[in-house]
Amino acid sequence: MKDWPWYGFLIIALVIFVLFYMLYAKPQKDKINTTRDNRIRIEQEVRKLRIKKQELDQIEKEIEILNATLAKLEAIIPQREEIDIILKRIEQLGYDTRLNIVKFAPQSLVDKNFYQEKPIAVSITGNYHNLASFFDKLSNFSRIFNVESFAIRAARNQTEATTISADWTAKTYVFKETPTVEETAPPRKRVQ
Repeated sequence: MKDWPWYGFLIIALVIFVLFYMLYAKPQKDKINTTRDNRIRIEQEVRKLRIKKQELDQIEKEIEILNATLAKLEAIIPQREEIDIILKRIEQLGYDTRLNIVKFAPQSLVDKNFYQEKPIAVSITGNYHNLASFFDKLSNFSRIFNVESFAIRAARNQTEATTISADWTAKTYVFKETPTVEETAPPRKRVQ
């Protein structure tokens, strides 16, 4: 080896370098490139997922707001009949305003577009001032009440507490659920 010319050492060094590059450096470089590409891909997925998370958080906030709004609206127009609750409220209101509720007769539901009307025939006895107070308090209920077919007349046997009798139809409303597409679609036939 001592007798080799200088270019022989150069060739041996070049062969060692090429072997080092091919056996160690190139696989390491490929491994680094693959890891870098994976990291970039994962970072892009993380960015996309963060955006989706923000959108999901926004949607959850909107759902929370809409549920709160729905709860307020259900107090006005509930999704089911609540005749027993209405009766208790009207009885308490009549008691508070010193009226006698003679008749409270719920009638059948009347279908409308997206809601149903629930007419309730009501008859009371009392005095005019108490009746006005009753309607004032009825207007402050959270439920919607419409008063129709209102008739007032003097009581036959008047006393200090009973000077009039009144009849009317109070209409309250119930939200009518619309059937979903799955419920309205006919069942599919299986193809065999």
